Amino acid sequence: MRAETGSLTDGMARIRTHIDIDAPTPVVWRAIEHVESHVEWMNDAVAIRLTGRKRHGVGTTFECDTKVGPLRLTDRMAITEWRPRRAMGVRHVGLVVGQGRFTLRRRRGGRTRFRWDERLTFPWFLGGPVGAVLAAPILKRIWRRNLANLKRLIEGDGIRD
Repeated sequence: MRAETGSLTDGMARIRTHIDIDAPTPVVWRAIEHVESHVEWMNDAVAIRLTGRKRHGVGTTFECDTKVGPLRLTDRMAITEWRPRRAMGVRHVGLVVGQGRFTLRRRRGGRTRFRWDERLTFPWFLGGPVGAVLAAPILKRIWRRNLANLKRLIEGDGIRD
């Protein structure tokens, strides 16, 4: 598992992390395609509510109640990319704005590389550019743990941290 973070110069938290999962891409996709099920493996996602008629695909909108330490907020998102078994992209449109993307790549031996990329901008009352720089390593740790949870869930033991 590897992760990268952004810098203060652009005022944006850039986070990249990935993990290899011992399952083929269709199996991994089935585990993530229903966004409301992400609470099963995302430690920071308390609840997810679909807010429109669409249940999957581009144009699906939802709210995610998020908790990071003492900070709680509702993240509003919309699916902007939907390529089954390959990629899912979201746009964050709440207090924190930006773009996120999951990509799945087939690996040797029937494995899948799951990559998570985020670019987030924080409002002034959450520290603005300084808040983004301070949040990036914290979010990186949380999302690395989330991916480890997803790996365990898919590979069979179903344990959530």
